[in-house]
Amino acid sequence: MARQTVAEQFIDILVRAGVRRLYGVVGDSLNPVVDAIRRNFALDWIQVRHEETAAFAAGAEAQLTGRLAACAGSCGPGNLHLINGLYDAHRSMAPVLALASHIPSSEIGTTYFQETHPDRLFSECSHYSELISSTKQMPRVVQTAIQHAVGRSGVAVVSLPGDVAARQAPERAFQHALVTTRPSVRPGDEEIDALARMVDEAAKVTLFCGSGTAGAHAEVMEFAERVKSPVGHALRGKEWIQYDNPYDVGMSGLLGYGAAYEATHECDLLILLGTDFPYSAFLPDDVRIVQVDVRPEHLGRRTKLDLAVWGDVRETLRCLLPRVREKSDRRFLDRMLKKHAEALEGVVKAYTRKVEKHVPIHPEFVASVLDEEADDDAVFTVDTGMCNVWAARYLTPNGRRRVIGSFSHGSMANALPQAIGAQFTDRRRQIVSMSGDGGFSMLMGDFLTLVQYDLPVKVVLFNNSSLGMVELEMMVSGLPSYGTTNQNPDFSAIARAAGAYGVRVEKPKQLRGALRDAFRHKGPALVDVVTDPNALSIPPKISAEMVSGFALSTGKIVLDGGVGRMVQLARSNLRNIPRA
Repeated sequence: MARQTVAEQFIDILVRAGVRRLYGVVGDSLNPVVDAIRRNFALDWIQVRHEETAAFAAGAEAQLTGRLAACAGSCGPGNLHLINGLYDAHRSMAPVLALASHIPSSEIGTTYFQETHPDRLFSECSHYSELISSTKQMPRVVQTAIQHAVGRSGVAVVSLPGDVAARQAPERAFQHALVTTRPSVRPGDEEIDALARMVDEAAKVTLFCGSGTAGAHAEVMEFAERVKSPVGHALRGKEWIQYDNPYDVGMSGLLGYGAAYEATHECDLLILLGTDFPYSAFLPDDVRIVQVDVRPEHLGRRTKLDLAVWGDVRETLRCLLPRVREKSDRRFLDRMLKKHAEALEGVVKAYTRKVEKHVPIHPEFVASVLDEEADDDAVFTVDTGMCNVWAARYLTPNGRRRVIGSFSHGSMANALPQAIGAQFTDRRRQIVSMSGDGGFSMLMGDFLTLVQYDLPVKVVLFNNSSLGMVELEMMVSGLPSYGTTNQNPDFSAIARAAGAYGVRVEKPKQLRGALRDAFRHKGPALVDVVTDPNALSIPPKISAEMVSGFALSTGKIVLDGGVGRMVQLARSNLRNIPRA
């Protein structure tokens, strides 16, 4: 029996680790690996049109499945294109293994054609980045990379010269069992007791939740009921904590709404649960703050803490619940629920006023109808920019839907590539890419990937012919908008020319039927909706000093837009307030 090549051994290890597919673009130094995939029926090669798409797709797959996903790029420019998607995966804590194939090993260090140093280049966006220069390093380096990606929830990169990949692997290579799942982390009794004392001493407790509350919905609700706490969330916490939540007071941050900001500032004790919320200007500086996080490096890096608790949110709350006294005074909670409902009532009319006649179409209206028409278990991938606003305010979570975006890295053009990775995990599940015209056109070439693999992704294109969020930033900073206008084609015609379903919507009355037709179509579809570029208005009293990047230095920005079914949720929660 012929011995394996290093490339074949690499693929076998990926299969053992549970990887189902490898996203990438073929190239000379990568050819031995791609050929090994051709002869291995347990793993598929997914040919995309741009390596950045490969990394975004792998990151989305990892976020949906919780399993290791993988991508690859050929030497030099090929693997360099992976870097933006890998940054996003790493900051989203998605376990991704990236293969950066390399120039011939004998030429490294000679400024050879296409030479870069990927083991150095990817060090900042990975937990592990190493070069395999000898066959004897296999399979230990790859196994170590996998354990870094899975164990630390992020990216690991293996750089592999093409000539080394083509060589025979060592005859008796050392292999060991792979770590493919992460354990739960329980805080120590000392930390739990200290947190219990702080909760018991506080008259008004607020919970602020992030993506670390995934899988802990029941525990958060039980704890909120026990201590009569309002529950706010960051954008990444929305899908995990907002549904079936009678204590919901909305979202804080630049895209926030409701009473989350007030609840976090008017409490005695603020507990940050599984959130690395980056905007410290939205956090109070005059209340006691506790942070619970499974990543110890997250503790205290956004705000001063009175107590840092290293542990999973679910395990921490399970330990904490029996140790805290139940509170009977719910006046603070009821006041925040009322404020939340009043705040939402004040902006909801912005998207309900004459929307059936408004041309160009209100983007708020598009998002609201999309929320109503999409499946109850749909996966939404959301472009950075104004699509984030519409997703935050209009998509209704229910515990089955997923919302994925570049929420930590903030990259443009993420939605379509992430939809590709999401759809490959389940061809029967509805995947909706909420794309902006700027983001979609940036990586539009990979719409052809949908057609090539007949992936039934539905692209809903919010086409306002502008970079709306950038215009907002300029306006708030007192600058005239410049360089933000796009001259766009009829994107639906491009979709049809590519062999997909495409329809253009210019009038509100056409929208619902167009979405339903696209959702019924069995293959890829694009709905090009011409939306109002002037959908946002800025509050009259706001200074340039109020915004630094995406963070407020003082006060809050309120975007004058609707909030969809969030109003109904807030109204229903008011029923939980006991009658006097």
